[in-house]
Amino acid sequence: QVQLVESGGGSVQAGGSLRLSCAASEYTYSSYCMGWFRQAPGKEREGVAVIYTGDPTTYYVDSVKGRFTISQNYAKHTLSLQMNSLKPEDTAMYYCAAAARTYTCPWPTFVHENYYWGQGTQVTVSS
Repeated sequence: QVQLVESGGGSVQAGGSLRLSCAASEYTYSSYCMGWFRQAPGKEREGVAVIYTGDPTTYYVDSVKGRFTISQNYAKHTLSLQMNSLKPEDTAMYYCAAAARTYTCPWPTFVHENYYWGQGTQVTVSS
C-alpha cells in the first residue's frame, strides 16, 4: 500500500516562500521517482519537479527553475518542495506523487495513471 500525505500549503503574498512536505510510506522508496505536480482550476495537471530515488538527478519545469527546490529525506521518509519568490501564477493545488510499478519517470512525459497520488495541498499567492 502506498500512502502520500501533503502539508505546508497556505496563502502568501507574491515574493514570499512556502515549504511543502509529503509524508510517504516506506514502500514509495521502491518507486523509480517521486515528484510534485500542480493543478489550477480549469487547467491540466502539470509536472513541477521530480527526483529519482537513490539518484541525485532532478528536473524542474522551466517556470519554477531557480525558485523551487525538490528534496528527499530518507530517514524521515519525506519529500519536500521549497518554494521561493512565489508568483500569482504558482497558485494551484499541489500534489505529491510516486511512480507506480516499473514506470521510469521519463521527464517531461506525464502519465497520470502511472503514479500514486496524495490528496493535495492548496497554495495561493496574491499580488
